[in-house]
Amino acid sequence: MSPGDVFAVDSCTDVHYVDTGMYDTAAYGAVYVVDSERPAVLDTGIGTHHERVLAALDAVGVAREDLAAIVVSHVHLDHAGGAGFLAAACPNADVYVHEYGARHLVDPERLVEGTKRAVGDQWRYYVEPEPVPEERVVELADGDEIDLGDRTLTAHHAPGHAPHQVVLEDDRDGFVHTADAAGIWVPDLGRVVETSPPPNFDLETCIDDVETIRVLDPEVLLYPHFGPGPGDVDGVLNEYEDVLTRWVGAVEEKRAELDSDEAVADYFAERTDVRTVWPEHKAEEETKMNVRGALRYLDEA
Repeated sequence: MSPGDVFAVDSCTDVHYVDTGMYDTAAYGAVYVVDSERPAVLDTGIGTHHERVLAALDAVGVAREDLAAIVVSHVHLDHAGGAGFLAAACPNADVYVHEYGARHLVDPERLVEGTKRAVGDQWRYYVEPEPVPEERVVELADGDEIDLGDRTLTAHHAPGHAPHQVVLEDDRDGFVHTADAAGIWVPDLGRVVETSPPPNFDLETCIDDVETIRVLDPEVLLYPHFGPGPGDVDGVLNEYEDVLTRWVGAVEEKRAELDSDEAVADYFAERTDVRTVWPEHKAEEETKMNVRGALRYLDEA
């Protein structure tokens, strides 16, 4: 598996995903191509390698002028940073996003500022996003449907990770595109890990979001990070609830022991086992970001 590779989702009809090579890391960032009557891409990556998404359209056989929908699960730049680039290359595609995030696609300046604060040294992997023309943006609210012709995607608000996050329920194959509401699936570890970035992470609401997905009774979870999840959907959802709860508890306990929040972040970064599958810098910076989000949550709880 290498960045740029395109894979079929075996349990779904005409659904593929491309490894975007996000953060120079294989098996971390996935963008999905739905080859329906009105073709769609689900999420866009950070924009740095948007040409890999365009190449995936070519590989699947979707002409750029035929792409009808660019669906952004939330406006964090690892999911929405490529939206402007793809919109420019695919002139007939509408860009769908939750109503709380729409203004950030049109004018991404504040989003960029917030991302730089949240991701720290990881900003080196990003590119400045291109604005999406306002007339191309379609705002979503909870329960809104996206008509793709031979299938429909329903947006369900899932604000625990970010107030502008939705998960997408498919009515044909029964998949749910999870955004970041079900954690990060790490195929090489065979398990799900936490994602708790500042400034909006809220533990209780994240648990509610897991329940939102569970009630939809999906056949398969499609993770932007990374790829189709395991066959035991209930098992991985239960696991993520436990992972999040233990994670926040561990951060709180370590904060009580150490002298500073920076020391807490360093402690977990030095011990994360995702360094066995991600580059060391990515693993450490991701962990520190998640610690900062958990600490902010604890401050406000």
